[in-house]
Amino acid sequence: MRKSILIGVCLAALMPATVQAQNVEGRVGKLESEMRAVQRKVFPGGAGQMLQPEVRAPQSEQGPGPGSPATSALADVNQRVTSLEQQMTSLTEQIEQNQNRTRQLQDAFDNYRRSNDARLKTLETGPAPIAAGAGAGGPIESDDQSSDGPSRPTTRPETASRPTTPTPTKVSVEKPSTGDPAEDEYMYGYRLWAAKQYPQAEAQLKKVVAEYPKSKRASYAQNLLGRSYLDEGKPSLASMAFYDNYKKMPEGERAPDSLLYLGQALTKLNKPADACKVYDELNDVYGAKMAAAMKGQVAAGRSAAKCK
Repeated sequence: MRKSILIGVCLAALMPATVQAQNVEGRVGKLESEMRAVQRKVFPGGAGQMLQPEVRAPQSEQGPGPGSPATSALADVNQRVTSLEQQMTSLTEQIEQNQNRTRQLQDAFDNYRRSNDARLKTLETGPAPIAAGAGAGGPIESDDQSSDGPSRPTTRPETASRPTTPTPTKVSVEKPSTGDPAEDEYMYGYRLWAAKQYPQAEAQLKKVVAEYPKSKRASYAQNLLGRSYLDEGKPSLASMAFYDNYKKMPEGERAPDSLLYLGQALTKLNKPADACKVYDELNDVYGAKMAAAMKGQVAAGRSAAKCK
């Protein structure tokens, strides 16, 4: 009778440990499942591989004695839980850092948009023309006086005999016709840009983006729009065009190029800190896909912006 009572007491003592071990095993399974989901987000190219815990239970050479299996199992499982929780914390920090970097980049450009609206409008319309008689310390004539308008007396009559500079003749640009509307419209914009007819090229490239947003040429057109502004000496407008291409078409073929040129535009605008953030974003998002030539351009851009 006493033997039966002792056996019952021992079983009762072991049952909480067994139940606790089962609960911890359930926690481990949940943690492992959550960690796989986190790793797929942080390491999308990991092919489903999972980081193994760094803490491992020591291998016992001798079999466990009476009453030890539950204690040993709980110790091993607790070590696994601790290791998994540490790795989950590390992966969560990586995700938060990447999200914070993206938010900072977007906030910087949102602030940049709001603070430069008036200046952008001025750049789009261009400065008011200056009369031929105006010089350093001289009077500025009204806008309606041009080289072919009615003559007016000025305080510097010697300028009246100055020869008029002939207006350069625009090169005729032929519009291609291959049967692919999106391709033809983009190539026409490209030819206008190559001929340095920037305002016409910009209008044409905007048309391509608006009418063919699903075409691969939309990314090309938006990037070339920024380059046209940049070549025209309008880095503010260029930076907006490049940023829109990256933000709205991040999978487009010219999204990496837009980040590269965006860094150059920001450097021209005396915003080296923002340029460095853009180069960091380019390396983080497209670093594995960049060709050697682009990597060299990024290095040169970082050097120009004096990035650390």
